[in-house]
Amino acid sequence: MTRSLAAALAVLALTAPGAAAATAQDPPLPQRDEPVTLDPANFGTRIDNPYWPMAPGSRWVYRETDLGGNRQKVVVTVTRRTRVVDGIRARVVRDTVTEHGRLVEDTFDWYAQDRAGNVWYLGEKTREYEDGRYVGDEGSFEAGVDGAQAGIAMPARPEPGLRYRQEFKAGEAEDRARVLSVTEQAQVPFARFPRRVLLTKDVNPLEPRVLEYKLYARGVGPVLVLDVSGGTGREELLSFKPGR
Repeated sequence: MTRSLAAALAVLALTAPGAAAATAQDPPLPQRDEPVTLDPANFGTRIDNPYWPMAPGSRWVYRETDLGGNRQKVVVTVTRRTRVVDGIRARVVRDTVTEHGRLVEDTFDWYAQDRAGNVWYLGEKTREYEDGRYVGDEGSFEAGVDGAQAGIAMPARPEPGLRYRQEFKAGEAEDRARVLSVTEQAQVPFARFPRRVLLTKDVNPLEPRVLEYKLYARGVGPVLVLDVSGGTGREELLSFKPGR
């Protein structure tokens, strides 16, 4: 449960089109489909951004509930593996989704952090299943391949109004986010976070009716996702074990 959405709506009013966006990042973060040239020497696999630390061994368990009350279990684990993506050595993070104990999705995501502290998302390899059988890899993409570009998973200095793309592959992966607040609070089964919770508004031009709010707690990472339009419900943190 988050603080009254009135606070979020107030931030929305302040960051509506035409309002000045925060520009603390240097250089500016990618916004839409513009290409980025990333220097591998500027990146590392140590990810210690306070809003999404990814030390090897870290493990998050979430419960995802749709509007019909159906539940899925999501387990995210930071592995000790790395992978070179578009010349950058990235940390491999495994994300598995199960329903009634049966595998629904098995994804390997690739992240790296630059010297400024921005966490970059370099792509994913996804395998989807139905009734235990592999059915496809929709959503998979890799920065530097077939026009795909890296995006931002978490900015180094999130401030209200800051906008950035999270991923880009034309017609397939075009998620974007905007920081609404860094002074929220949240309560999920794992814990209550009384202050300094980051709130973002996430959209995708390929699905214009879908709108999500995501909340991130310092020292933990994502704790709550709320689908407020065109989505399927909520995803909340059940447990978290930090790595090292």
